[in-house]
Amino acid sequence: QVQLVESGGGVVQAGGSLRLSCVSSGLTFSNYAMGWFRQTPEKEREFVASISWGGGTTYYPDSVKGRFTISRDNAKNTVYLQMNSLKPEDTAVYYCAARRKSLLASGRPYYTDPRESDYWGQGTQVTVSS
Repeated sequence: QVQLVESGGGVVQAGGSLRLSCVSSGLTFSNYAMGWFRQTPEKEREFVASISWGGGTTYYPDSVKGRFTISRDNAKNTVYLQMNSLKPEDTAVYYCAARRKSLLASGRPYYTDPRESDYWGQGTQVTVSS
């Protein structure tokens, strides 16, 4: 049984930092590109960051570029999201997700569409106060 378990969410003031972790089990972690997504009650789930199966390629939307950093430790089956300079608009439930590398688009070692995720975690709440 595949499990993705996020942790590290919480309440932080604007300008602060948080580090999210996502530990996986039940899958061969190094065979999966990983992504972080977020969702609020008002919006659809949106892409936050993605990393290739080996960790050599990362991708971010403009909304978080320069503030968020995704990384992974394949020996620990864990993906991280370091979030700095947080803003109130970053408030959301954050989810990690996995996409099998064999199913990725040709020439693209990461993914951005949440609908392409094979597995999801349960989410962790991040609240940024102004």
